[in-house]
Amino acid sequence: MAALARWCVARRLVVVLLWLLALGGTATAAALAGSAYSNDYGVPDTGSDRAARLLATGFPGLRGDADTVVWRTTEGTVRAPDVEQTMTRALDSIADLPGVASVTGPYDEPDSELISEDSRTAYAVVTFAAETPDVDPAEARAVVRTAEAAAGDGLRVELGGGAVALTQAPGGHLAEVVGVSVAAVVLFLAFGSLAASLLPIATALVSVGTAYAGITLLGHAMTVADFAPMLGTLIGLGVGIDYALFIVTRHRRGLKQGLTVPEAAERAVATTGRAVVFAGATVCIALLGMLILRLSFLNGVAVAASLTVVLTVAASVTLLPALLAYIGPRALTRGERRRLAAHGPRPELPTGFAARWSALVERRPKLLGALALAVVTVLALPTLSLRLGTSDQGNDPRGSTTRAAYELLAEGFGPGVNGPLTLVTKVRDAEDRLALDGLGATLRTTEGVSSVTPVTYDAGGDAGYLAVVPESAPQSEATSDLVHRLRTEALPRAEAGTSLDVHVGGVTAGHDDFAGVIVGKLPLFVGVVVGLGCLLLLLAFRSVGIPLKAAAMNVFAVAASFGIVVAVFQWGWGSDLLGLGSAGPIEPFLPVIMVSVLFGLSMDYQVFLVSRMYEEWLETGDNRRAVRVGLAETSRVINSAAVIMISVFLAFVLSGDRVIAMFGIALAAAVALDAFVLRTLLVPALMHLLGRANWWLPRRLDAALPRISIEPPECRAAHERLAAGPAADVADGLAREERPSDVRDTTG
Repeated sequence: MAALARWCVARRLVVVLLWLLALGGTATAAALAGSAYSNDYGVPDTGSDRAARLLATGFPGLRGDADTVVWRTTEGTVRAPDVEQTMTRALDSIADLPGVASVTGPYDEPDSELISEDSRTAYAVVTFAAETPDVDPAEARAVVRTAEAAAGDGLRVELGGGAVALTQAPGGHLAEVVGVSVAAVVLFLAFGSLAASLLPIATALVSVGTAYAGITLLGHAMTVADFAPMLGTLIGLGVGIDYALFIVTRHRRGLKQGLTVPEAAERAVATTGRAVVFAGATVCIALLGMLILRLSFLNGVAVAASLTVVLTVAASVTLLPALLAYIGPRALTRGERRRLAAHGPRPELPTGFAARWSALVERRPKLLGALALAVVTVLALPTLSLRLGTSDQGNDPRGSTTRAAYELLAEGFGPGVNGPLTLVTKVRDAEDRLALDGLGATLRTTEGVSSVTPVTYDAGGDAGYLAVVPESAPQSEATSDLVHRLRTEALPRAEAGTSLDVHVGGVTAGHDDFAGVIVGKLPLFVGVVVGLGCLLLLLAFRSVGIPLKAAAMNVFAVAASFGIVVAVFQWGWGSDLLGLGSAGPIEPFLPVIMVSVLFGLSMDYQVFLVSRMYEEWLETGDNRRAVRVGLAETSRVINSAAVIMISVFLAFVLSGDRVIAMFGIALAAAVALDAFVLRTLLVPALMHLLGRANWWLPRRLDAALPRISIEPPECRAAHERLAAGPAADVADGLAREERPSDVRDTTG
């Protein structure tokens, strides 16, 4: 690491130009190639996947995105001549717009099912030529403008569907701007130097910008969800600014100790840079753990997010030292430079609140540890009621046209019309056709079914499908129960004696299948991620207790953050107030992604906190001093880093995207708990209580494990001394060494 830092400082212009070339090259390539994202939740060999493939093969005309235009009269009925004339003209205009494949309206038949029983509400189905990700937003906006132009006195018009939702996506990058601005303010308050505070921002923007373009290109090679770039940006800005903050802090400390700019940069990368690389590796391992689930949808998210973390780490240990060399001594404030010139280097000792807090934890470890555990437990309780399901446009923010259309349809036709189930099967002979024609009558008597459409056959009569409208909303648990009832009771009875094999598809069925596969593999996934993380910490800190405590703290952070997500999004505590829509279930893929991200991020503070304790332990062999000094010297920078990361994550609530808002709140809550409760309270309290057992490792295991080092090279001799003899003997020998007394020797 020291050699890398020396090379980057000596050839700083080359390093900066290489990074700018990487940013410009990937951005240009991404702009030329365009995006190719896919929200394909399909899980092979599930009922919903088979239904989707049969529909795609037998009914290619259904592939395009189907949206709805809903209108309601405040007086009279939708059959009134003026209303019919107005809406017919609007629907004809929509049918002529580019990108629209067909429009099915309610006025073609006298007893149309597209008109409610009270004749106050009606809707039309607008089918686009392309699927939702490929619909041109400009074409969707033209449909919205044409439909809304028909609204007038006594006539309300709203639109719903995936293509319409594209027109409501917030433009620009408000979330990123707000997050970076708050981070810049916190950095300036922490450093007092404008030049030093801008470097973490610059490093993060270059690396995240390169990653964003890289994710766009990645979408052409594998399945990448449309929220993956935003998720990568969210993670990259948070960890990128934090990693740079830690390195700049160590660099400034070196300058205050009298080191030259190149020497301080080299020392910072050789010490804190090691911890950055190690922390980034744990984040990537946690993210890539999603690959064991073998779901293409999650594979793309894992690789995209890991790419962002890798680039932020690379920029932190290459681009950042080059930039530090450019600003020179301006990394310090003018006052700090004057004091350094006048009085020379002085030791930087932990003072103020950080030192007092560290002493307090040492004095009251049992009380404070119990308090921290109680806080985390209370916050984690809502996790017990976590329900995975389909959030839909009924959860959109109040006032949006998609939510209004959803509510109008539910009011006029029943909630199930917003998410009908699709039953599809191959038809081999006349007996199958006869049985399929009679299936509707059987399904209408099934509990939870509101209505059933007639069977539609493909051109060759080899496949048929029918739509089942549930009595409950798509996201309702009752609809999931209906899917299960159809698959296990109603359809097996109807298929008896025939060659029919009816598959249940639709939004709810697809999400239920996806959730079922994820829940089944979740224990394996969590076990692999936790196990690999513990193994890395075991190798780095040569201790059994440190990895076990880290795993427990990570589980606490994940559980508590899930509890907050459940309270806000599933229970609806403040969700409408925050503009996040109404209460609803949690997306099936969120637990896996959030466990990966949260586990990786929570490792960061563990590494930075314990690595400083470990460094002090290697120097003194005194556990109380190691914990006290490690907490006192890192708590301020960890808290500053946490405030930055929380600000960045919470800013993404402004994105207007429910999924990204879930990530933002979950990550912000986890970081807040991790930094302010777990790492600066519960972890040091436990370490004080456990004493020397924190650093225990069986001799045989120590000899068998390969050596990887986070601690600075100068600490390795002490490490060898500690490994050579009993800890008590080594500690006594170290204690007898003459070293100047300072405030760090003041016990709690």
